[in-house]
Amino acid sequence: METSISFEKSKTKWLIYTVMVGLIPILSRLIVWLVTNKGTVDLLSPSDFVVFGLILHISNINEIEHLSDVEKKWKTIQNGASIVFISFYSILFALILIGDSIVDLESITYCTILLAFVSFFISYSVYDRISKIN
Repeated sequence: METSISFEKSKTKWLIYTVMVGLIPILSRLIVWLVTNKGTVDLLSPSDFVVFGLILHISNINEIEHLSDVEKKWKTIQNGASIVFISFYSILFALILIGDSIVDLESITYCTILLAFVSFFISYSVYDRISKIN
């Protein structure tokens, strides 16, 4: 019984502290898009999804570092995966900064949305494993 309670607390904290904070730029843009004149603000921006992904992976690295050395191989794999994703997000953000005169921002938007979904599921699996370890 105690395990399921701590499991649920951990999941709730992850959902509120990590996912909801990461979604602030996306949700803010949605609200602004809803209340402004049509065409003033784009509904989707790749930079918002970059922020979301970065928050998820930085949170993963932070949480994994607090684990004991029992899960050393798993920790190394997860930290490595997060670093790779942070690198991808950095490249995509650099492309966003270049702008639509050279790159196709629509393609970048789709890439960042796809990466953000993958990052979400990776982060969920990390917190699920951490919850079971604790």
